[in-house]
Amino acid sequence: MPRPSAPGAGDRRKPLWVIIVACSVPMFMVALDNLVVSTALRTMAVDLDASTTELQWFVNAYVLSFACLLLTGAALGDRFGRRRIFVAGIALFTLASVGCGLADSSEQLILMRAVQGLGASAVMPLSLTLLAEEVPDKKRNLALGLWSAVSGLAVALGPVVGGAVVDGLDWQWIFWINIPVCLVAIPLVLVVLRESSLAGTRLDLLGMLLTTAGLLAVVWAIVNGEDEGWTSGIILSAFAGGAVLLALFVMWERRAPQPLLPLSFYRVRAFVFSNLVSASMYFGVFGSIFLLSQFFQIAPVRTPLEAGVLTLAWTLMPMFVAPVAGALTDKVGGGRLMALGLFLQAIGLSWINLVATSDTPYSRMVGAMVVAGIGMGLVFAPTAAVVLGSVGPQYRGKASGANNTVREIGGALGTAILSSVFVHYGDDRTAQGFVDGMKPGIWIGVAVVLVGALCALAIPRPRPEDNVPATVAGERESDRTPSSATP
Repeated sequence: MPRPSAPGAGDRRKPLWVIIVACSVPMFMVALDNLVVSTALRTMAVDLDASTTELQWFVNAYVLSFACLLLTGAALGDRFGRRRIFVAGIALFTLASVGCGLADSSEQLILMRAVQGLGASAVMPLSLTLLAEEVPDKKRNLALGLWSAVSGLAVALGPVVGGAVVDGLDWQWIFWINIPVCLVAIPLVLVVLRESSLAGTRLDLLGMLLTTAGLLAVVWAIVNGEDEGWTSGIILSAFAGGAVLLALFVMWERRAPQPLLPLSFYRVRAFVFSNLVSASMYFGVFGSIFLLSQFFQIAPVRTPLEAGVLTLAWTLMPMFVAPVAGALTDKVGGGRLMALGLFLQAIGLSWINLVATSDTPYSRMVGAMVVAGIGMGLVFAPTAAVVLGSVGPQYRGKASGANNTVREIGGALGTAILSSVFVHYGDDRTAQGFVDGMKPGIWIGVAVVLVGALCALAIPRPRPEDNVPATVAGERESDRTPSSATP
């Protein structure tokens, strides 16, 4: 297996903050667009004469292509150059944003949103991989904490930016704002970050096809389960087809000369449990935030912008906590920090559920949101550090892609299941009806978050023997050659 440049092999004379900005700004743009559209859906429905199903696909088209192609985006970076594919992803995402802004029909917007997801699938995993390569080992966890803070800021600002744009401008501006970000990001990346790749790497084309098709079937079933019915024939068939394709993917990866996802990762306890933590957190927390962002618009009635501002007590906390958590990861242990963070999230969600009524004063909920936000910040950076630290340097791209895939699927599944529970027990016609549906959904989120906390406690402190061995099953030592790394 070809090897990359040494960890932290970037020009160490570059200020740490410049490297973090170069890696984080494109990731911020991608993460923001994962949330900002939801706030504008009602306005889009009027302007585009969109049906309820089409509105859902304005969100789902992005989620589907993004979640299903993350592994492929990381693999393309390993093969053709991580910086090159990173820049190509930024450019494609921005061109698709222009297409979204110019769309005058639902069909055009859905297509462009899918292309946005394609670009995002290259940006997100390679952002983390490039950061890990450019930063010296002793500063890596701090850098990951700051990177996580930027990611948390995107989560925080998504509803606010969406609400502000809808209230003050046309909905198209939620896409136009990506253009100046791109114009800054691409030159910054080309100047600050070095190119790196795994010389001699061959693409696992069959692995890409099987995993993309399998994940597409599973994620499609997740995002459509509520509308079609979880026991309907089409949903069960999609789950079954996805399971078969993913099983074939696993069988192929066991014999592939250069696998898309080395199965030896799953012999490393830290890697397995940190991925379970990611899936649990995104299931419980982001499914709950999906409901709470609507709760603040209906109990009592508020504008989207007002509701977005109220969620900042929760969503801004990771921006302050994540850098501290990153710096403490080696001293305290990533698993312990993740467990504490998930327990705090469970406390915050339970607190919200216990005080929520059709007219609860915001002052009674703000403390719970702060607690939950601190918990979120304690999970982001340690998870990234443990995932990257549990594999060898040459596998960071693949590990990042795998973790992002699990995370996105967990978030999609949480939103879909908690929404289904909400529909079963309540409705959005009245404030009380919304509370009746929201509470059982959030209790499920609490339960899943607690399961994630138990998984975090099972993560061992790092030891040299915990890393993935340099030679993965099916690879020959003679196949390993130095990587390319050019200024």
